[in-house]
Amino acid sequence: MAAPYDVCIRGAGIVGRTLALLLARDRLRIGLVEAPPVAGSGHGDVRAYALNAASRDLLLGLRAWPDEQHATPVLAMQVRGDDGGHLRFSAQDEKVAALAWIADVEPLLARLAEAVRFQPQIEVLSQPAPAALTVVCEGRASSTRAEFGVPFRVMSYPQRAIAARLDCEIPHGGVAHQWFEDGNVLGLLPLGGVHGNSVAMVWSVKEPRADELLALPAEEFQSRLVACTGAALGRMTLTSERMAWPLQRAHAERWVGPGWALAGDAAHNVHPLAGQGLNLGLGDAEVLARVLHGREYWRSLGDEKLLRRYERARKMDVLAMAWTTDGLQQLFAQPAEPWSWVRNWGMRGFDRSGPVKRWVVRQAMGQGRVLSRTERT
Repeated sequence: MAAPYDVCIRGAGIVGRTLALLLARDRLRIGLVEAPPVAGSGHGDVRAYALNAASRDLLLGLRAWPDEQHATPVLAMQVRGDDGGHLRFSAQDEKVAALAWIADVEPLLARLAEAVRFQPQIEVLSQPAPAALTVVCEGRASSTRAEFGVPFRVMSYPQRAIAARLDCEIPHGGVAHQWFEDGNVLGLLPLGGVHGNSVAMVWSVKEPRADELLALPAEEFQSRLVACTGAALGRMTLTSERMAWPLQRAHAERWVGPGWALAGDAAHNVHPLAGQGLNLGLGDAEVLARVLHGREYWRSLGDEKLLRRYERARKMDVLAMAWTTDGLQQLFAQPAEPWSWVRNWGMRGFDRSGPVKRWVVRQAMGQGRVLSRTERT
């Protein structure tokens, strides 16, 4: 008996819903498995995602881009080292509308859910169903990945990410900020439009310090932030609870097999300091949909040779980003000389590097490598 679905996508997060919408364009019948909400999780998601131009174009094409107040353009980015090192990136210098957009998690999920609801080719399921192809988009803790017998190699960083929302005395002006300090990385991402004064904070800190910061009263935590930022945005006031999670670099040894594929965090995790995690996952969805669309008429959706094209097209790009973020994390984790001098000297030199700096910015904006003709065969 034929499978009732062409593709079963396990995981209805941002990557899973995006992939479902892309595949539905080819008139494939999609089963999208949505896990029930976790009890006690209704406090709001304080995270925000930095989405590059490629991700924005993809979501706009699916009519799933959030409203303006929930997708703030980044007009510039300021990066500061721990000994005078400084980098500045500007949308004006790159002659683009924005370097990236900071999107709230819940409004983005809501827009994708709305698009799914109006797509008759997609059926939301509470349990997995038989299909010619199963795509696993369950995130880093995927249970299905283990069912397929795929080893997931994890390198844990001695850090946790602390996330929260804050209001600032000084409007952010559409500028994202990042500070590297004694092995810790503090990022403030602009929210509420270019004239807003709200930010999403992600503070990647060493384990002992994470416990300390999470235990601080709100007023003292805010004071620590102001000190770390040099009062760049004035006084800061928490507007959310603080949440935290461990940081890791990880990858699945295999991304595909007969009748199945992994995508997003189920296949790979990178350090968040470059803000590229969701962009990589959305790139997975786009390339997998393109590979399936271009398959030979006689190949099934679950043909392993076909799925290898997707794996080849994505794996090196993802690994390159993982190596880059890991290298930066390791470099700034070294507290002693000469490392401090080397990294800050490197930042100053890179800021003046012209074409090299521009190439790196374009890569981060998603204007790099695309699926080549050889990868389709």
